[in-house]
Formats: sequence, C-alpha cells, structure tokens
Amino acid sequence: MATDHVDHTDHTSHTSKAVGAAWGLLILNTLGSAGAKTIVPLPRSLIQMVTMGALVAAFALALAVNLRLRIRPSAFVFLLTLLLVPSVLASANLESGFGALFRCARLALFVGTLWLLSRWWDGGLTFVRHHIRVYFVVLGSVAAGAAVSPGAAMPELYGGRLVGALWPLTPPQIGQYAAVITGLAVLLLLGRRTSGGSAALVIVPALVLLALTHTRTATLGLLIGLTLAIGSLILTSAAARRFFAWAVLCTAVAAVGFGSALQAWFLRGQSQEHFTSLTGRAKVWDALLAAPRTTSEYLFGAGLGDKSFGGLPIDNSWLAVYHEQGVTGVALVAAIIIVLGGVALLRPPSLSRACAIFLISYCAIASYTEAGLGDASPYLLHLAVAASLLAAPATRGPLPAPVLPRQRGPRRARRAEVI
Repeated sequence: MATDHVDHTDHTSHTSKAVGAAWGLLILNTLGSAGAKTIVPLPRSLIQMVTMGALVAAFALALAVNLRLRIRPSAFVFLLTLLLVPSVLASANLESGFGALFRCARLALFVGTLWLLSRWWDGGLTFVRHHIRVYFVVLGSVAAGAAVSPGAAMPELYGGRLVGALWPLTPPQIGQYAAVITGLAVLLLLGRRTSGGSAALVIVPALVLLALTHTRTATLGLLIGLTLAIGSLILTSAAARRFFAWAVLCTAVAAVGFGSALQAWFLRGQSQEHFTSLTGRAKVWDALLAAPRTTSEYLFGAGLGDKSFGGLPIDNSWLAVYHEQGVTGVALVAAIIIVLGGVALLRPPSLSRACAIFLISYCAIASYTEAGLGDASPYLLHLAVAASLLAAPATRGPLPAPVLPRQRGPRRARRAEVI
C-alpha cells in the first residue's frame, strides 16, 4: 500500500513537471522573432524554427500527459476556438498570402494545447507560479545580455531603452513581462503564499528592468491592475489594507519629491505633439479606419497577418483584430474580456480572484497600445492563467476517513512556498 502511494506521488510530480514544461514552451513560442540586434546574430528563420518547434513540442507534451483527452469546460478557450472561424475564412482568400494560413494553423495548435492543459485548471495558483518562473528566466536572459554588452542591450536605435541582447526582445515585451510577474509576485506575497525573500528576488530585478525599458503602457498596467486587484482584497485582508495605505503614501511622496524626474522618464524626451499622437500610432489608426473594405473584409477581416497596416505596426489589439478578423473577431475578443471580467466580479474575494483581476485588467489596459488579443501571444497566455484561476475546483471522489494526528502541542504555521 505504501509503495502504491509513492508511485502515485511520483506520477503526480512527473505530470506537474510536464505541465509546467508545456507552459514554458508555449511562452517560448510567443516570444516572437522580430526585435533588436543581438550580440550573436540569430537568423530569423532559426528563431522561427525554435518558436514553432516549441509550440509543436508543447502540444505533444500536453497530449502525452492527457492521452484520454480529458478537458475542463472553459468559456475562454471555447471563444478562442470560435475565433478560429473568422481567421480561417478571411485567410483562405490568401489576401495576406500563405503566411495567413500558417498563422491559422499556429493559432489552432495553440488553442488545442490550451484545451489539453485545461484539465489542470482548478482555481489554484499552479499556473501563476509557472508563469512567474518562466518569465523570470526570460528576464534573466535580458539582464545577462545587458551585463555582457550594455551597448547592444540599450542601443540608440531604441532611444537607449533596454532590449534583449541575447534573444531579440523589444522594450515593450520586456516591460510587459516584468510588470506581469511583479504584480503576481506582490499578490502572492500579500496572500502569504510566498516568502518575502522569494518575492523580493522577483520584484526588485523586474522593476529595475521595467524602469530601463521606459515602457509607459506596462507601468500603467501594473499600477492600475495592482490597484484593482488589491482593492478586491481590502475587505478580507489586513495585509492588503496595509500595503494599499503604504502604496498611497509612497506615491504621494514620490509625486512631490521626484515629480520632475518621473515626468522626464514618462515623456522619454518626446515632444508634446509626439506624445499626444501616441508616438505616431494615431496616424496609423486613422488610416486603417479610413481604408475601404468589402463586406467580407468588414465581417471577417483580411486574414491573420503581422499586425501591421501599410508597413507600420498597428499597436492596438482591437484595431488589429478588426483589420485581420473583422467585426466578428472584435465581438469574440470583447466577449472573452467581458466573460472573464464578469466571472471574476462574481467570485467571492480570494487570492486567486485578485490575481485574475490583475491579469484581466492589465491585458485590457495594454490592448489600447499593444496588439495580440486576436492571435497566439503572451496576452492570451495571461488571460489563460486568469481563466485557470477562475475555474471551479475539480470534483473529487469521496475522501477516506480522516486519521487523527497525535497530540504534539501547537502546530507550526505552514511555510510559504517559494515562487
């Protein structure tokens, strides 16, 4: 009997590691292939081979640990599956070339992997920890690149902002990863699910990297997302109330003492006109909205592309979806945000709910100046973590009769788990 218990424990441990590895491979797939010049030049074809290979490996690994194809009902993944319909219908016209069909296949494999992994979505913090650990490794490569070659990591081409010198990552990408793991680590600390030292090991370097990227969207997403998430815990958590009070005090002091420095960091040396036009994004948006469209393009878009219009990046999730998947795609993406947000608001206060609120609000805020909600991207992975946090706990069979422990005095408090 004891041997059976050990075998079951080992199997569970191996499965958990395999699920974590599959999640890491999904993240690797969404890192992208376009960015700054690296110290060692990496051909784009090689990077694309690695990222696509990671997606295939993630699907194979998820299938290997879920051969019986057991899935959890998920409105989030169901809506993503429906999003494939306008994507395929528009891409089949080949208006965006054969690359559109390739991107559809990638999105289908991505969604299929999420279906397979949904079996382990039980409202727990497992995928939050996977998320933090993998992105911490990604940010570690950014820090290593900056240490090896500061000039390559902060090139003049990007205005001295931090980029990936070992893997081609742009400042907005690095800022996004840093902001997300910082927010999640803060919430785990407030919920006493990790130690202060473990949280500091993640938060401090992530904030330094975020500051070096000068990414305004990520910074605002972090601040607003944390405010909403901690606000959801205020009535039930004394730690959340203390943290909120200290945060307000520190913000007031920083605004008074370092107002000019913060303003200079926020403006990044741009003129007022350049800033109000959102670094030139507004011109691209106006041109996209003014472009003539057929009825088919209006309903289903022009097919999955590289999120650009007229050779310039769209940098807005809603307009990118409108351009590539039409108003049908916009409606489905809006439904994803509304459903996840509505479920989060209906849940009773808890740490899982707070983490979900942070991720949903962050993605909603970033969608205004970043694209990615309509295709395989880090933003969909953030929302997938939120969906896992909002999932109902898995039903289990009847529990065996409890064995009363021997009285050995007061029990010690459970140690906080390392992130």
